[in-house]
Amino acid sequence: MAGRAHTVLADAGRWRGRTVALYGGSFNPAHKGHRRVARECLKRLGVDAIWFMVSPGNPQKTNTDMAEFTRRYDSVKKLTDAHPRMHVTDIEARLGTTYSADTVLTLKYAMPDTSFVWVMGADNMASFDTWHRWRDIADALPIAVFDRPGYALKGLNSMFAKVYAPYQTAPANLIRSKTPAWAFLTIPRHPASATQLRQQMGNRWLTGFD
Repeated sequence: MAGRAHTVLADAGRWRGRTVALYGGSFNPAHKGHRRVARECLKRLGVDAIWFMVSPGNPQKTNTDMAEFTRRYDSVKKLTDAHPRMHVTDIEARLGTTYSADTVLTLKYAMPDTSFVWVMGADNMASFDTWHRWRDIADALPIAVFDRPGYALKGLNSMFAKVYAPYQTAPANLIRSKTPAWAFLTIPRHPASATQLRQQMGNRWLTGFD
């Protein structure tokens, strides 16, 4: 833990006293639906910034259709278009963490004066209990779950929702809540999905030839 924490110590001063939403994912590729979640997060949760944490790899997904890290990272940079409160980071690559739980606990250890909120879609909520040490994440950070087309019922009937039902709160209260705490946010739905974009782009996405 201490060795990994040293990696982010340089960032700690900049974010001291601030609240940061952590939005992790493969972003394979990033799309306007991701940006809509980020905008709603900034508007409704009262956080100071949102970090797009581009994962080096996803242990729950096949790598056969996964573009290189730099390709995915650049797709988020283009999507956020230098928004002053949206930050794209390679923190997981620098930390060498494979699992979100390790990333979360390392950040909390290295940046104790920064408050973090975990952000995920209802699709991830539906399968959250299959994540490595998922309870560690739920117990460490408030969680904001954003609705996604076709996943609301699955998410709200998931193992996570049942186990942590007593800790559900209103979105406006989330960042001030003691953990565990979570909120479900409905937002204007966006039809874009990474899967559809990959199908449309075919080999152009994987090879980088546009």
